[in-house]
Formats: sequence, C-alpha cells, structure tokens
Amino acid sequence: MAKEQLAVVELITNTILGKTEASGRVDFFPQKPKFPFEEPYEQPFPRETPESQGISSDHLAALIRALGASKYTDMHHLMILRHGKVICECSFAPYRNGIWHITHSMCKSITGMAIGMLIDEGQLALDENIYKIFEDKLNPLVKIFRPTITVENLLTMTSGVSFNESGIISGNDWLGSYLNSTITGHPGEAFQYNSLNTYVLSAIVTERTGLTLTEYLEPRLFAPLGITKYFWETCPKGITKGGWGLFLCAEDMAKLGQLYLQKGIWNGQQVVPAWWVEASTAKHLESIEGTFGYGYQIWMEQRPGSFEFNGMLGQNVIVYPDMDMVIVTNAGNNELFQNCVMLNIIRKYFPRKFQPETVLPENPCSQAMLRRLIAEMGNGTRDALSIKKGGWKKNSLGIRRKSWNIQKDIPMPDPTACMRLLNGRQYELYPQSIGLFPLLIQVFHNNMTEGCCGLSFSYEKGEFSVSFQEAEEWHKIPVGFGKAKETWLTLHEESYLLGTRGCFTTDENGSLVLKLEMAFLEECTTRKASIFFLDDEIKIRWLETPGKDMIMEGLESVTEELSNHFLYGALKEKNGIEVLHRLMEQTIEPVVTGYPAQPPEAGDESAASEPQEPACEADTSGSPESTSF
Repeated sequence: MAKEQLAVVELITNTILGKTEASGRVDFFPQKPKFPFEEPYEQPFPRETPESQGISSDHLAALIRALGASKYTDMHHLMILRHGKVICECSFAPYRNGIWHITHSMCKSITGMAIGMLIDEGQLALDENIYKIFEDKLNPLVKIFRPTITVENLLTMTSGVSFNESGIISGNDWLGSYLNSTITGHPGEAFQYNSLNTYVLSAIVTERTGLTLTEYLEPRLFAPLGITKYFWETCPKGITKGGWGLFLCAEDMAKLGQLYLQKGIWNGQQVVPAWWVEASTAKHLESIEGTFGYGYQIWMEQRPGSFEFNGMLGQNVIVYPDMDMVIVTNAGNNELFQNCVMLNIIRKYFPRKFQPETVLPENPCSQAMLRRLIAEMGNGTRDALSIKKGGWKKNSLGIRRKSWNIQKDIPMPDPTACMRLLNGRQYELYPQSIGLFPLLIQVFHNNMTEGCCGLSFSYEKGEFSVSFQEAEEWHKIPVGFGKAKETWLTLHEESYLLGTRGCFTTDENGSLVLKLEMAFLEECTTRKASIFFLDDEIKIRWLETPGKDMIMEGLESVTEELSNHFLYGALKEKNGIEVLHRLMEQTIEPVVTGYPAQPPEAGDESAASEPQEPACEADTSGSPESTSF
C-alpha cells in the first residue's frame, strides 16, 4: 500500500474510532485571517440595468428562481456581467455580498495565468522537463528511470503521476512525494485530473523566481485588477497550494473572467499575454465524460467558444466571448465536477441559440420585481421552510421513551417559551470526538477537531445562544430565528465567519427538538444539528452539507484499500465493503448523547466554567415567534 493510501486509511480509521487527536500526519499551523471588512473595495464594476445591456430582467429573474428552487443546488452567490457591467448580483441567505468565498479548483486557472506570464518573461518553456527543474529534489535511484514530464503535461492534466489529492494528508513534503511517485501510462496521453499537477506548477513559479505564487502574482495580476481582499493558503513547506485554498470575492472572480474576455488587457495594460489567453482557452484534449474538453487549467463549456474556471461544489467563472458575458457562481452543491445540475440550469437559460439584444427598452416593472426577488433571496424570506408542531413525521433516532411533552409543558409554537426553558441548561457530551467543523473543512484546511465535550444554552436580553465546548474553550454561537445571526468561530487560531439560524419543533413523540443550521459563510459547507430533548438526556444528530452522498463518492476510491487494512481484514469475506460504508456513513452523520452536567463545586477551578463570550458580529434576528428557516 502506497504511503498516501495508508495515510487515508489511517485518517478514516482514526475518525471512525473517534481518535481525532491522531487524525493527521501533516503539521498544522494557523493561516487563515478574518475577512478585512474595514478595507475599501477597489475597482468595482459599474452597475447597469439588464435591459440597457440587452437582456431582460424577467429572464434573469427566472434564472434566479430556477437556481434557488432546485433541490440539487445550494446557491451562495450569483453575479452576471455584460459588456463589463454588472447587470445582476444575488446572494442567497444566509450568504451575503462583499465577502470572500473559498474557490477550490477555480483558482487552478489563476495558477495557469502565472505560468503564461512566466513563459512570456522567458523564465520557463512549455516543453521543459519538470524532473530537470527539480533535479536536486529527486531520489538518486529514481533519476535513472524518470520519463519526461513537461510543464505542458501539468497544464493539461496528463502527467500520469500517481501522487494525487489524497497525498496531502500523508506528510509535509508534497513536492518530494510527487516527484518520486510512480507514473501510470505515458505522460501526455491521457487526461487524469490531479490537483497536485497544479501545486507543482506553483512550485515551479517559486523555483524560478524565488517568490511564492502569491508574491509573484501580486504586482502582475492582483494589484492591476484592484484585487486586494484575498487569501491563498500554503503547504507546510511554504509553497502556495496553487490548485486550491484561495479565498476570493465574487466580484474579483468576475474581474478574472472579464480580463480574459478582453484578451488579457485591463485599463489599457496587457496583464496576461494575449497569446496565452488564446492558447489556454483552446481545447487541447478530451476530458472526463459529460464535459466539453480541457485547455491549460481551463475547462471548455458547452456553448461554442465559451470556457470556464471551475471549482468543486459550484465555484465557477463562466465566460461567453460571443455574448461578451461573464457569470460567476459560489455554491455548496452536493456535486463535485463540471457536469452538474447548477451548470445545466445556467446552460438552459443561455443555450447555444440564445443571443442577447444590443439594448432593450427599459422595463421599470420587471426591474422592480427582479430587485424584490434578489432582496427576498438575500433576506431568506422567499420560499422559507416552515416547520410547525409535529413537522417531523419520522423519528430518525428511533427513540421510544418518556420525553418532555411539548404539548403539556409549552404551548406550541412558542419559541420564546422554549428559549426560557433551556436557559442555563448544560450538558456533557459523549462521544467527545464530534466537532463544530464539518469534515470537509477539517481535511482541506488541516484544522482537525478535538471534539465537543460540552453544550449549554443561554437566553439573555432577548438573545438565544448555544455554546459548545471543544477542549478547554467554550464557543458561544448566537442563534437567529428567521434570519441568521453572524459570529466569528475561532478554532486553533483560525477564524471562520458563521451564520446560524434555528427553529423549534417536535418529533412524533412530542419531544422538543431544536434544529440548528450553522453556515460557514466563507466556505461551501454547513453544519447541521438536530437536538432532541428527552427526560434525562439529549440526543444530537449531526449532519453536514454537502453531505454524506458527496463525501462517500469521494471516498469510494479508497474503500477497497481500506478493506485490506488489518483492522477490517476479518470483515472482507463477510460483506466487509458494506460494513465499511455503514461505519463511514455513521461517522459522517453521527449521533451524540448529552447528560446534564454536574454543577461545579465552590472553589473547584477544574470544574467546567461558564461559557466565555467571544467576539461577535451579529445581524438582527427575525421575530422570535418565527419558526422558519
């Protein structure tokens, strides 16, 4: 078993066993800063009505409704430009305009831009052998048997190198592991998507310039475009990740698409070489089934001549040169790649035969309806999910025991009475391996949980909060009923903006249930908790979105390896794969039990302390009588 496969096996095994403190082989160091709200935004696009740019407001409203209504999409941001002007921008509650968002693989296209600049400067060539570039980092025995892998092979995802995304949890030296990895097939022949190809492109920039990718791009790309609010993670060795890890605002994503529409020119300056824009957006080979081909770190789109900077779960910059249009999306869809429902909806509204007019008559009524729709989406007041008493027809925990009967203790619906009832209650949680961070955040940012061991509730001055204890630290999370409340959640010195909303309901037995939805507003992921209140304990069912199906799809490739691990070897002949799937599903969607905490004795400093108030920036919540998400 290869080192990276063994690392994945160990990570999954430790996660299943609740050994969160031993989940990673990669050194963690805090990187992510808070979003700089106080800094002004530079070089915003002009705003115009859709009709002035030849597209009807009704057409855009229909697109927004379709994206918001689909059960297969979880939209966060949408921005549409025509002729370099914003004609539509919509955020979907609890997400809001003006903050950065993780881009995942969308940033691969930016790394590709850097390679084009480096070649144009004469510091690199497409046909250079990467093993010559990094000759001093190769194992002496490996040097003899290395084939030629060119820079172009990395750009087109045809390197054939086996060391891939799963390897990032196997240790700190990603570049060394990649260079000394095995190779399948012949480089340059077959498309095999691998984010480590892009990471090595970033390493090449550093090798040739002595600068990180971010440092190289700052004066050449980011500063000319007025992109100042961004953050790009590095590996443990200080190399910019290149293929993932970039936080960027939606409007800055749009600038990159507009730059390519303008053949690399921005404010009269040739920022990206025109020849590179043409070369990188040309189809160089077929890609995976259901997609339209691949260029240099850029995907082709369905419409002839169109292309896309694409990131998993819905991070996209779609460029339509024939319509002079750019569409930007951020989302948390439950689908990984380019062939997905969200993009198919966009393709439906901008099919091959669609041609915008030069200009349309202004339509104040339709424009007002579009503005109203956008406001409703941003406020979370459109198509809200109302959960009334008895709204859960199925008791997912199978609880059949005496419980607090809401019909006797609290007249339903009355959220305020529920808040008062819970005020001051504190619980010890078991098992203590389930944390606030979704699994995707833990793995992608290498910020592994220590697990929640305590939970308490407070209702003070009209504000209801839930506090979770991880290790020795309490994290107080204000809850909005109707509209999400925002706060910073800081774990291991990294801060993430959280928007939390909740509602009270009952299950089929009349037990009180508090449903929490904690959206990580800079990320694709949302943490969900359903807390069932019984007579002498609580049960917490944890979920996350994107959820189980998507995570299980990502783990499918290592399932067979995991079944060969010593811990599961005995299961292999007895439906072992099915057992492994069941164990992993229970790990992704765990159930935690909480028992009333013993009050600390006077003078006992080791006993659990009251939750400490963290720094909090909160929106005004909706009416406490509201029971809607």
